[in-house]
Amino acid sequence: MQSEDMRGMRRLGGALAGALLALGGAAQGAEQALDARASDPAAMGWMTGSPPPPERTIRFDDGGYLQFPQIRWTFSHWRELFPTAQVSRGAGPVSALPRAERQDLDAVSFTPLGGGAPMTWGQSLDANYTDGILVMHRGKVVYERYFGALTPEGAHIAHSVTKSFVGTIAAMLAAEGRLDPDALVTRYIPELAGSAFGDATVRQVLDMTTGLEYSEVYTDPNSPAWDFVRAVGLLPRPPGYAGPTTSYDYLKTLKKAGEHGQAFAYKSVNTEVVGWLVQRAGGKPLAQQLSERFWAPLGMEQDAYLQVDAVGTGYAAGGLNLGLRDFARFCEMMRQGGRANGRQVVPAAVVAEIARGARPEDFAKAGYATLPGWSYHDQWWVSHNDHGAYMARGVHGQACYVDPRAEMSIVRFASNPKASNVYLDPLSLPAYHALAQHLMRTP
Repeated sequence: MQSEDMRGMRRLGGALAGALLALGGAAQGAEQALDARASDPAAMGWMTGSPPPPERTIRFDDGGYLQFPQIRWTFSHWRELFPTAQVSRGAGPVSALPRAERQDLDAVSFTPLGGGAPMTWGQSLDANYTDGILVMHRGKVVYERYFGALTPEGAHIAHSVTKSFVGTIAAMLAAEGRLDPDALVTRYIPELAGSAFGDATVRQVLDMTTGLEYSEVYTDPNSPAWDFVRAVGLLPRPPGYAGPTTSYDYLKTLKKAGEHGQAFAYKSVNTEVVGWLVQRAGGKPLAQQLSERFWAPLGMEQDAYLQVDAVGTGYAAGGLNLGLRDFARFCEMMRQGGRANGRQVVPAAVVAEIARGARPEDFAKAGYATLPGWSYHDQWWVSHNDHGAYMARGVHGQACYVDPRAEMSIVRFASNPKASNVYLDPLSLPAYHALAQHLMRTP
């Protein structure tokens, strides 16, 4: 007979199936069919009252924080459930975001991937359970909207968009000669010599071409990903739990499967290694490096926060919480070749290398039906389309979309009940491209 602990963990699996790390599956819940308006967290009364009534209380210890529609509140209140480290904006002035708002964008239409009835940009926002979206064109804000629990002053969990922030720092350290992409990971982290990463290079973990005995299938109760999320503190641990309790301890347990460098395979543990590399090569905690490299020089208007594990290690694979406008400042800086506020924040050569991408033939082996011809490089998703577009992507709809040819950048926070971008891409990707084409035609 199964123990109550095991039955409880299996029930939590329904929530985790669509959460945080995987690019597959959908969040489960009896109220999944609610649309964006009906699931609005303010209308539903989540966490309202002193205390809120039990049926409208969202808790960490029962896994309810990852169920739909609760996630529509959770994603904008992540710091109330998890420990975090401050990513300080510093004491400098806030950088201006020039505005030239347009009223014509909601009517821009597109055809979803795979066909179907045309949809407008405005309709797509509800369809994707958007919490906040901001579009910049030629350095000016042309569109900004907030929904659900998010406000201009609030912060939202970025999930795997965090990876691209961390990958950019790693690429900067490489440009500075402090991190060698061709070196073995163990040059910097000898503690991983006995793990799957013992003979992996820095480049292979950056581009996720490692061969690991690891999968992110949260609907499988035997998936090693369950051990990972428990180790970093994303999941309540059952009584008597004796497994790893930190990110570093978990990484040491991973075993190799296959050869490194043969194919792209999206596995968030690679980014945890990248985060460790960044901290070793950079000599400072990840939150401090985010502050010094991005938040202070970009003139962010809010501090950000990075989720940490039991010993204060930043969760590199998905723990960044930030405001929408600051997200736009970062994304637009990348669009402008690393420049912002009259200074070179990220070396132009680093941005060009990220945008160049990796080998599409290696990426194709992963079988992403909505991303034909794409690649993954330095923790960024690269389209190789005729606009040179590339992205930071996170589950449930988090995105930074950079379109250099259209001189456009888009940032989005969302709380879609379906986690995997394979379900969101059919609406999101053609909508982004249609908006780019419209802005190019009607500057």
